[in-house]
Amino acid sequence: MGKTTGFLEYPRQEGPVVPPLERLGNFREFHRPLSPAAQAQQAARCMDCGVPFCQAGVTLAGMTAGCPLHNLIPEMNDLVFHGNWEQAWRRLERTNCLPEFTGRVCPALCEAACTCARQEGAVCTHENELQVAEYAFSHGLVNAAPAAVRTGKTVAVVGSGPAGLAAAWQLNRRGHSVTVFEKADRPGGLLRYGIPNMKLDKAVLDRRIRLMEEAGVAFVCSTDVGRDVTGEELLVKFDRVVLAGGAGRPRDLAVPGREAKGILFAVDFLGQVTKALLDSDFQKPPHKLAEGKNVLVVGGGDTGNDCVATALRLGAKSVTQLEMMPEPPLARTADNPWPQWPKVRKTDYGQQEAIALFGADPRRYQTTVSAFKADKRGRVCGAVVQKLEARPGENGRTMMVPIAGSEEVLPAELVLIAAGFAGCEEYLPAGFGAALTGRGVVAAESEGYATSVPRVFAAGDIRRGPSLVVWAIAEGMGAARAADASLMGYSNL
Repeated sequence: MGKTTGFLEYPRQEGPVVPPLERLGNFREFHRPLSPAAQAQQAARCMDCGVPFCQAGVTLAGMTAGCPLHNLIPEMNDLVFHGNWEQAWRRLERTNCLPEFTGRVCPALCEAACTCARQEGAVCTHENELQVAEYAFSHGLVNAAPAAVRTGKTVAVVGSGPAGLAAAWQLNRRGHSVTVFEKADRPGGLLRYGIPNMKLDKAVLDRRIRLMEEAGVAFVCSTDVGRDVTGEELLVKFDRVVLAGGAGRPRDLAVPGREAKGILFAVDFLGQVTKALLDSDFQKPPHKLAEGKNVLVVGGGDTGNDCVATALRLGAKSVTQLEMMPEPPLARTADNPWPQWPKVRKTDYGQQEAIALFGADPRRYQTTVSAFKADKRGRVCGAVVQKLEARPGENGRTMMVPIAGSEEVLPAELVLIAAGFAGCEEYLPAGFGAALTGRGVVAAESEGYATSVPRVFAAGDIRRGPSLVVWAIAEGMGAARAADASLMGYSNL
């Protein structure tokens, strides 16, 4: 522990951000770093707890408390405090092979479980991690050198999202020859087309892809495994296959009028915007998608928030975001104690921007869509929304039930469905004959990642269901260890 009384002497200080109204004019990242000295001071707040829940990654009350990657957080923070940034990187990369992504888009499970979070405000571990990663990249510490010895073994990784990239990076480091298959036109999966550029600059993703290519990883894009290439063909050509195709089957709204034009799944909308930006080198944002329109976002999670922020940047006339569940409390309740994940209200960057622009929070809680209205051209022009009330259901679960007579019509020329995902697209595992669970994801061993098909492993959302980037990376690294062990008889990953 570098500074015994640091958590008492220094208040929590996050890096500055570009003001909401200013950043709405572009799609650039808007978080700015602290100076190295100020970041070191924030690291000094780490208490080096006897039981550091920040790195536990355990399940409490059905939620993850602490880092699923089990990053050795007190050690990293101590090294940052002492200004030993290179060793901080060496410590971080032992457990997280893609920290430049988690440092940007992870919801900081570590900070929610930080002992300091009980009173003084959590240690800024999220920003410490990001700055350690960026220091490593800027100082040439991220090693892209090919493995010194090749094993002669070949591995196909299907999907280039966070789980696929993590698996490919680790397996290539081990010396196996890795080929990553991606159905989109560019690698990155969810990191590329599911997360907006202002949240994760695509130059950061491209930087990692270049390193992987330099290290010997091959990427095959615009190739949809299960359709363009069969599972049987991959199993003939490769010694092992890792399925990391995500859980890309979005939940729909089965309501009257759903067939109207202008109703899009959130992931399709976000993907269209990012592709247009990349194709034009960020010179031609696709304003026509939302400019001058009343935008309705159905879903209150992270993806819904990303849709709010993106629609605002495209010139939306108004943005309303619907959330089925009741508004969370501002502080922890008695049945949600630390170190559980705090079930409290969070106003994220997109909502902050909407408040700055329109003067009101875009969220409407306990509200759902009961029907859509279309104009004479068949385009959506409104949504019939209805209030919900919470009632006790079976097995103690709360049910949200419509309130009769609470209907109202909201104007909406663009509707974005961000209601989550129902599981993986079945044709991919079906192409290998891999069994699915009742949740619509690939059945695989909890620790071994092996599917029902010999030589085929699964990792990330395709195995555990829709989850966080940090979990996808942890899964990718775990599947890499399992595949490596099955190839070599042991694994040192």
